[in-house]
Amino acid sequence: MLDSIRSVAQGWVGKALLALITIPFALFGIDSYLNNAGHNIAVAEVNGNSVSVQEYSNALKNMRDRLLSEGKADQAQLDSPEVKSIVLNQLINKQLLNNEIQQAKYAISDVQLSTYVTGMPEFQKDGKFSQEMYDQTLQQNHISPSKFEAGMRADLLAQQAQDGITKLGFISNAQADHAFKVMSQQRHVTVSEFKTKDFASQVKIDPAQVKAYYELHKNKLVVPEQVKIEFLLLSPANFMKEVSVDDAEVKKFYDENAAKYHGNEQRRASHILIGFGVSATAAQKDEAKAKATALLAEIKKDPSKFESLAIKNSQDPGSAVKGGDLGSFGRGAMVKPFEDAAFNMKVNEVSNLVESEFGYHIIKVTEVSGGGTDFDSLKYQIKADLIYQKTQAVFAEKSENFSNMVYEQSSSLQPAAKAFNGQVQTSDWLSREAGAKFFKNDKIMNLVFSNEVLKDHRNTEAVEVSPNNLVSARLVEYKASAPRSFDEVKDGIEALLKLEAAAKLASAKGEAALKDLRAGKEVVGIEWIPEVTVDRKNAQGLTELAMNQVFKTNVSKLPAYSGIADSKQGFLLVKVIKVSDMAPADAEAKKLAKTELNAALMSEYLSAYKQSLRVKAKVKVNEKVLLGSTVNNQ
Repeated sequence: MLDSIRSVAQGWVGKALLALITIPFALFGIDSYLNNAGHNIAVAEVNGNSVSVQEYSNALKNMRDRLLSEGKADQAQLDSPEVKSIVLNQLINKQLLNNEIQQAKYAISDVQLSTYVTGMPEFQKDGKFSQEMYDQTLQQNHISPSKFEAGMRADLLAQQAQDGITKLGFISNAQADHAFKVMSQQRHVTVSEFKTKDFASQVKIDPAQVKAYYELHKNKLVVPEQVKIEFLLLSPANFMKEVSVDDAEVKKFYDENAAKYHGNEQRRASHILIGFGVSATAAQKDEAKAKATALLAEIKKDPSKFESLAIKNSQDPGSAVKGGDLGSFGRGAMVKPFEDAAFNMKVNEVSNLVESEFGYHIIKVTEVSGGGTDFDSLKYQIKADLIYQKTQAVFAEKSENFSNMVYEQSSSLQPAAKAFNGQVQTSDWLSREAGAKFFKNDKIMNLVFSNEVLKDHRNTEAVEVSPNNLVSARLVEYKASAPRSFDEVKDGIEALLKLEAAAKLASAKGEAALKDLRAGKEVVGIEWIPEVTVDRKNAQGLTELAMNQVFKTNVSKLPAYSGIADSKQGFLLVKVIKVSDMAPADAEAKKLAKTELNAALMSEYLSAYKQSLRVKAKVKVNEKVLLGSTVNNQ
């Protein structure tokens, strides 16, 4: 059944499928794990099944790359514990769902799989499945038949398991109308804060409290295991001295890429066209050429006649009536022979005969505008670019040899450094997390902390820590994880306890004020911000916490008051003065709102389903590997 489509299961094809069937937790193709496996350290265990460090690292890299490409995050956010936790939870959910699929005995038949694959748009030509497109796509992406079949079937099974849950997410028209009315409501409000920092001066922390906190949390106040390492970087810069570029190469490159360097340059030109037809004979072409040659000779004698001769003789009716004027145009707007001639002429210069598919042209450039960059101003930049391109080519050739050498001569990085013009560098003390930030790569530090490196003192494999940058590392010194001394942490503990106590004072003050306001009493000393009118899409400068509280406030009686404690900031007090409904929405807006609400409800049901699977499961997270802290059991 699947012999004709036995190549379809991962790579970008797998990713395209995931996008089509919207499995929210599947962030990378099945091949990402299978192709890169090799380290058995588990970052988590789900009912006895391991989520490997390699699998986690691949998923984390996939998410980071995607968010960076979409401009949705900066590097600092991508390195945060929150992002790592999100990625791990997605992998755990995936494993839980796989377990559920096996236990419930979901199945996708060969016929279903074949029907789906042959219907995928990526493999369609003239409305039908194309074996040629299919084979070509898989070959280009190095996708093996067995992996494709397994990956595709797994993805469809996951979708099957979730479909029944998401269908529970249904909202009636009445519910949608009510929700839309609430969502479009405006509230005239003000807020006030009882800030934690304003109460800090009222707090005194007893040294005994600090000591007690230390003794209670000593097992968590640890210095993570650390290493000093040697590392060797291979990049195109290693081979800069081996390449050269002469002036002739630079000029040739400039000439071949003239369009790129002329940017937005525009030419305005006039022409006289003497056509010879689509299927002209040699005699017809000779006749047209003779007429054009005669006109050119007349223009050469008296250039002022160009316009009048164009009006009388040009066979381009659109421009002939304007004396041959074609207006302004950039590169790519005209046929190639015409463009080449026009962009190599000076203002008021008249060309010789230019032959194109339309006939013979006599061209006169009348104006030049826009940006054009000459060779002399660019030659040094072009030379640098060409040198870099050549060094990249050398790097690509030698990177495999580098990888082989650090593996085969694993007792030292010096042989590779000598062979590839590199320099072995030594780091300061690095934890797993600090090293990942230093190299902007998790994989290299996972290798550094592996048994092969820590116990056997071997070089790590060469890791591409960023495009065109390979790194191999080896251990110099190792320090095991150890508790921090009381003197190291006492100041931090005191500051933490002080903050917690100040937050409690702020919260108590805020709760008391809220109680009095609800009782209709006047409270002295509250500093309300200027009143603003907000809706759910326009916060008017209010924080997310404030906005959430504004729309949680019960407005059955106005003015309405509510409050919420924020352990970091203090206590937020909200006053809703007036509530008003926005103008009724049209049918299309209501329909769109219902669709969005249905989607949100479906997502909530799916989230609850995954959470129910997790409650029943035995999940163990190795936070020491994940975040450099202690192991956590759930």
